[in-house]
Amino acid sequence: MPESMANKRERSISKAINEYGSRLFGFIRGRVSTNADAEDISQEVWYQLSRVVDLDSIEQLSGWLFRVARNRITDNYRKQKPDLIEDFNTDQEDGGFNFTEILLAESMSPEEEDLKEIFWEELFKALDELPEKQREVFVWNELEDQTFQEIADRTGENIKTLISRKRYAVQFLRERLESLYEEFLN
Repeated sequence: MPESMANKRERSISKAINEYGSRLFGFIRGRVSTNADAEDISQEVWYQLSRVVDLDSIEQLSGWLFRVARNRITDNYRKQKPDLIEDFNTDQEDGGFNFTEILLAESMSPEEEDLKEIFWEELFKALDELPEKQREVFVWNELEDQTFQEIADRTGENIKTLISRKRYAVQFLRERLESLYEEFLN
């Protein structure tokens, strides 16, 4: 007897919650001021997933979930103006820029807020342009707060390979977003 579409969908969502639920909540909780806010945002993310008509159309579920969570955190930040929000913090060893300077800027004018929103949008567009393996390592390490060891254990890849992929991703993102960064500073 074939499994109904509704049952398959329900199982897919349950599997996603089991697989990503605690990491997603931890990611959200680390970026909002209260457990209640984290629970609300987490519920919004799962609700949004439940509203997706074709779950198979989502290429990388973890990236999608964390992107939705980040958007909800940003929305929450705008509403409540908490004191701190942690986002990308990349290394400066090669003289590149630090995403945090833009993403954590305070006391922003409406123009700067618009530029910050554009930066977020361009960041996610740039992530979509990365080769899949570079994007995955960047998303897992930066957005999902997984260690390279955890990623290596999951994928079977060498840690040095993963670090190299992330470095290429960071270099690409810096180059791709540098003009926006310069505009933000000026």
